[in-house]
Amino acid sequence: MKNVVFLLACFIIFSCKSRKTENVAVNDSNLLDLFSYKDNVKPIVSVHRGGKGIKNYPENCLETIMYINDSISAIYEIDIAKTKDGKLVLMHDDNLDRTSTGSGKLTSYTYKALKQFNLVDDYGHETTFKIPLFKDVLIWAKTNHVILTIDVKKSVNVKDIVAIIRETKAENVSIIITYNLKQARLAYKIAPELMLSVSARNEEELDWLVHSKIPTKNMIAFTGTRLSSKSFYQKVHQYGIKCMLGTLGNLDKKAKVKGDMLYKTWTDMGVDIIATDRPFEAAASLK
Repeated sequence: MKNVVFLLACFIIFSCKSRKTENVAVNDSNLLDLFSYKDNVKPIVSVHRGGKGIKNYPENCLETIMYINDSISAIYEIDIAKTKDGKLVLMHDDNLDRTSTGSGKLTSYTYKALKQFNLVDDYGHETTFKIPLFKDVLIWAKTNHVILTIDVKKSVNVKDIVAIIRETKAENVSIIITYNLKQARLAYKIAPELMLSVSARNEEELDWLVHSKIPTKNMIAFTGTRLSSKSFYQKVHQYGIKCMLGTLGNLDKKAKVKGDMLYKTWTDMGVDIIATDRPFEAAASLK
């Protein structure tokens, strides 16, 4: 199995710093060191929704993550939503219709009731896979040293996400996604030990972040789904922050038409992490 080998080796050498937050003793995640910007480090592929557009493998599905992880080195973006009985599961949509054999709102079902449904791939094919518990995915990721970027849906409190991360001791494989300065500040206040993905799509947003009192060592800069200038990526790097580009959507389509070498072109400009719906093609280009 090919896991994120180039990342795993780093886990061994980084020490943790202890601190207290909300009366809980915590250690800084190893990812704060691992994801700091450094020159000449291999770019990283981030798999959108745990894997999309793969026949017989649905999005936000543990079996899909396992399938991709058998072939390439990557990190995985997953979406977390809450059931009627307060269980945290992987699901992007508010409704079950698109990605499962169920129908209606996720919040109308207990987790036990969800087990009657199967997940469906992007082509409408029913699989035997079930909607996974976030906790189970965290445990698998921790056991296999696979890094997750965690998208917190509106129905979910960040505190609940952090509680499960701490319960499973999965700090070293968990990155919290935030979309604006308010969310970033809240996430940092709740879990200052964790790595955050923060929105830095332009110089104004970058300026807000670096003056937010959130340490830059806690940040990965999501620079949006449009290509920025090389000089902007260089400016982000000056703060010791890695840049993530969302190629999912138009840029993935462009690479499909004009050639997968574009992924290498974009990383040569200064992109450190490619967030994509084409993980196999991106990984092959970045070898």
